[in-house]
Amino acid sequence: MAVIRPFKAVRPDARVSHLVASVPYDVVNREEAAELAKDNPINFLRVTRSEIELDTRVNAYSDKVYKKASENYARLKEEAPMVQDDKPHFYVYQLTWGEQTQVGIAATFSVEDYMNDVVKKHEKTRKVKEDDRTNHIVNTEAQTGAVFLTYKGVDVINDIVNDTMKKNEPVYDFKAPDGVEHKVWLMPEDFNDIIVFEISKVDYLYIADGHHRAASAARAQQTIKERSVNQTGEEEYNYFLAVLFPAEQLKILPYNRVVYDLKMEKDQFIEKVKENFELTETDNPNPPERRTMCMYIENQWYLMKPNDNVVPGEAVGDKLDVSLLQEFLLRPFLGIEDVRTDNNIDFIGGIRGTEELEKLVNSGKAKVAFSMYEVSVDDLINISDANETMPPKSTWFEPKLRDGLVVHEI
Repeated sequence: MAVIRPFKAVRPDARVSHLVASVPYDVVNREEAAELAKDNPINFLRVTRSEIELDTRVNAYSDKVYKKASENYARLKEEAPMVQDDKPHFYVYQLTWGEQTQVGIAATFSVEDYMNDVVKKHEKTRKVKEDDRTNHIVNTEAQTGAVFLTYKGVDVINDIVNDTMKKNEPVYDFKAPDGVEHKVWLMPEDFNDIIVFEISKVDYLYIADGHHRAASAARAQQTIKERSVNQTGEEEYNYFLAVLFPAEQLKILPYNRVVYDLKMEKDQFIEKVKENFELTETDNPNPPERRTMCMYIENQWYLMKPNDNVVPGEAVGDKLDVSLLQEFLLRPFLGIEDVRTDNNIDFIGGIRGTEELEKLVNSGKAKVAFSMYEVSVDDLINISDANETMPPKSTWFEPKLRDGLVVHEI
């Protein structure tokens, strides 16, 4: 049984929503964040990446950074302004990117559900990143970025969401610089109890993106509970901010790979690849179906199909194309044991297209590139249900939520 709650969001004035809203903190580095926030004193990156206002010699994980985040959040609330709603709401959040449209409900969800695997995970988290967002939450006393959740859609909820959009004007409606259109509606309070009841009948929710945000909300809960008295269990820190989307609406883009050093001549490498894959020259850089991938080397694309030597393991994740590439090419022939830590491999999100792969190889920065077929949402759910972890760098969700449109104060 899953728990969902309406909440009193802290939100920007509609006239400046497009100026406040920022890309998620973890999709840009320090320099990119500084450039995006330049000349915009109310951009929310000044809260989520507050180190951009400090000397570059200051460590991004220092106490000064979290103190600055708290100061900047207080300042933005005054200057933007950002105001807390006087009643708890569910918020309908629609993203449109080209032909892709997805509509979710921004709400708060139970930390206990996260701890007890009612909210299921598919990715391991890194302590340093957990520490960062935990410190950020505790210092700002707010969850400033939403977890991206999904579930198997419910018709009653879909009807309520569509009714909300049809009969009400959005409180936010703007196109971000990256071309993604963002619209937000306040869901009428009459629907609150129905949403809560319908979600209570859902067995599981799934983290699509934002594992570190969820883990940090759980860590922050424990930190705050340890110093609190007279707890009821209903305190805001017992819930985390997320947007819940029906799985049927989502699309995962591929996460492509480039390798910098073959450690052998091209012809020798090609022969190695042929031990486990059939190779056919092609002009199409995109794999046509599952269990295929494309390889680019020295101005030529090849379609790769696993041959009879490729026998996946028993785990659900072993059958994914990224796993086949890892276990039957990258590991045995290039010595890449852990793609998370090996500097000989890098990952290119599908949003950047195969042109970026060609550019890296043609420039000589990389020796070979692999264009992957996208993982499906069903794959993600099946792996989560099997209590497995998705292979590293295998999913890229687009479009992405913007930070700063709804903030959950704890």
